[in-house]
Amino acid sequence: MKFRHLLASAAALILGQAAQAQSWQLVWSDEFNGSIGPDWVFETGGGGWGNNELEYYRKENATIENGNLVITAKREDYGGYHYTSARMKTQGTRSWKYGRMEARIKLPAVQGTWPGWWMLGNSISSVGWPASGETDIMEQINTAGTVYGSVHWQAANGSQADYSNSIGTTPTDYHVYAVEWDQDYIKWFVDGTQYNQFQITNGAGNTQAFQNPFFLLLNMAVGGNWPGFTINDAALPAKMYVDYVRVYQKGAAPVSIQIEAENWAAMSGVQTEACSEGGLDVGWIDTNDWIVWNVNIPVAGTYTVSYRVASLNGGGVIQLEKAGGSPVYGSVSVPRTGGWQTWTTVSHQVTLPAGQQQIAVKALAGGYNINWLKITN
Repeated sequence: MKFRHLLASAAALILGQAAQAQSWQLVWSDEFNGSIGPDWVFETGGGGWGNNELEYYRKENATIENGNLVITAKREDYGGYHYTSARMKTQGTRSWKYGRMEARIKLPAVQGTWPGWWMLGNSISSVGWPASGETDIMEQINTAGTVYGSVHWQAANGSQADYSNSIGTTPTDYHVYAVEWDQDYIKWFVDGTQYNQFQITNGAGNTQAFQNPFFLLLNMAVGGNWPGFTINDAALPAKMYVDYVRVYQKGAAPVSIQIEAENWAAMSGVQTEACSEGGLDVGWIDTNDWIVWNVNIPVAGTYTVSYRVASLNGGGVIQLEKAGGSPVYGSVSVPRTGGWQTWTTVSHQVTLPAGQQQIAVKALAGGYNINWLKITN
């Protein structure tokens, strides 16, 4: 969030690349479902720590609404300032060396606001800024339809060094803003499309700060050196919505999740019965019946979903979807097995997002039983 001069860099830059599939394991997240997680620390004070911001940061300006963290910038006098907002961080609680950091965010795009989703090096308390390093995953100012991805560090001569690039977008819609960071590169993405890349191999260009752990920050400034000091008071309060924040690291373990069909979260039209393979199965499945289960997918990616099914006559069709009907992940046919307790396994490949979620089976055509479903990679 420090004000910068948008400088060119000798570091390698590749624009417009699609995000490449990676083996990422979810290692930490805050889904903001009902509360703000315990790893966030709130900063309080005015001035923006060197940015000449116009707000006073308060914990009270961060709330939960409908499963979103909401940071609200207000026109109110507090602590000698004429505006309030919130700034929160994981310093001292959570930090990571390398990974994919992503958040799904909707911004207000109001004259005078400056929302940010970013990281600072743990060493800031000992070496100060910019020697600690800073990675801005997403910044946006005023009413512009542009977001920026930047880094700041200390050059070999002790001066501040900056590198940045931007992409046009629609900030007032939800987008997934992310960086992927390893020992060689920091790469920036919006909705999976790469638009910026910065090389840090072997501390090239005095970038060794980026080979150390960083913590996360979220905030929305009012005014400051970069957005300027003209504020549209009539548009306040302005709200920054954060659906989730997630951190992934490479080296995902194999995934194998088996769900007993009778352990549903919700259903329509089905019943349970004793199963010849033990326990219960779900039967009496007719066309348009559905079953919803809770599941936590650790890593976004392509999975094989298998169903243990039995059908006297065959002809059934299983559709896997997100609870509620959209998106639809795929479908698979159920063959004739010759009996309601004569079991076989059918499977298909689908692409699933990461995180706690609800998946559903809808019967596009009925006439089968389900004992369990299994998700593997």
